[in-house]
Amino acid sequence: MIKHILVSQQPPKAATPYEAISERFGVTFDFVPFFLIEPVSSREFRAQRINILDYTAIVFSARSTIDAFFHLCEELRVKIPETMKYFCTTEAVAMYLQKHIVYRKRKIFFGDGSAESVISLIGSKHKGEKFLITTSDSPDNDITRIFKTAGLDYTSAIFVKSVPQDLKGMDIRKYDMIVLYNKADVKSLFENFPDFTQGETKFVSYGKSVVKAMNDAGLGIAISAPSAEAPSVARAVELYLEQNS
Repeated sequence: MIKHILVSQQPPKAATPYEAISERFGVTFDFVPFFLIEPVSSREFRAQRINILDYTAIVFSARSTIDAFFHLCEELRVKIPETMKYFCTTEAVAMYLQKHIVYRKRKIFFGDGSAESVISLIGSKHKGEKFLITTSDSPDNDITRIFKTAGLDYTSAIFVKSVPQDLKGMDIRKYDMIVLYNKADVKSLFENFPDFTQGETKFVSYGKSVVKAMNDAGLGIAISAPSAEAPSVARAVELYLEQNS
């Protein structure tokens, strides 16, 4: 019987489907991020032997990498030319660039959230650019993989890293279901609870990158999202409860 569910994310800021699920099935949700995202230091970045000005286009898929990128440029005294092109996976990521640059004066392009949409933006018009793909230490390899397939001139560089949270004060055993989003969540789980065994605990995975890490750690997955039936974690949990209550 599922009663207590742990979600490895920040608590949602607005009313969510989780409230309706709680009322319908009598379950409680706790939202606790398993790790924090921090920018790499200038020393860590230099160790990657990347010269930002060697590139003519930057690829962003997260706001955290945008902040880290411009912070590093400032720290390293790198002046980004106005001719630099920016390719973003979503409009929300692209709009976040306004925090650091004058948006209307720059060449900014955004996709629909998929790696394929970024390739479509590049097309034949921008194929000759030298691309720098900004990543974390838990990168989504879909972007680099599709750039390689497309035969583009690219390099990926780590701008942010995941730092496990201290969860040792948490009673992890009270949770009947745990939702993990990132392979860093798996790493944090076992760093905080090295003797953890799954037992009857049900796990929900969200996204492709976490599935392999969970499998490698020997964690059985009760339900995966996104899928056609469960495009969100909330819907995945709801489906599981409908079928197993």
